[in-house]
Amino acid sequence: MDHGTHHTSSTHGHTTPAGAGGHHDSRAEHHGHGHGASWPTAVKATLHCLTGCAVGEILGMVIGTALLWGNVPTMVLAIGLAFLFGYSFTLFAVVRAGLSLKAAVKVALAADTVSIAVMELVDNAIIALTPGAMDAHLSDALFWAALLGGFAVAFVITTPVNKWMIGRGKGHAVVHAYH
Repeated sequence: MDHGTHHTSSTHGHTTPAGAGGHHDSRAEHHGHGHGASWPTAVKATLHCLTGCAVGEILGMVIGTALLWGNVPTMVLAIGLAFLFGYSFTLFAVVRAGLSLKAAVKVALAADTVSIAVMELVDNAIIALTPGAMDAHLSDALFWAALLGGFAVAFVITTPVNKWMIGRGKGHAVVHAYH
């Protein structure tokens, strides 16, 4: 996935994590603490994260259900794959931009960990709290309604978190230095 779609203004100066191989730009400090991030930037970052999480989580649910696993192992697999796919989308983009694998892993972890964690916490809480959803099968409308509803609520809650983080030069802001 191309992270270039995250830009909505001409201010690109963001700091990179130590050892990530990027440069330090003092505009990041001013931008991060003075102006904050725009809502469109936060929405795009959250959609990027949601895409990776959704692919991983749906795949995990399908695999766990197909193998007749119980709820706990299926959710553990789904959450693990959500993190894996969420990180992978960022990882591949920054490696394509020229970072070494080691530096790219650091950027992906810095960019996505909080966003994925919040998204997974909210999404899985919605599924767990929806009556009957934990026992629904892939062919049940309740399964998909709870899962997609959980993604929608997670998006609404995670977007302000991402806005706050990007505005402080954290989260997806660390990816912007590689465009």
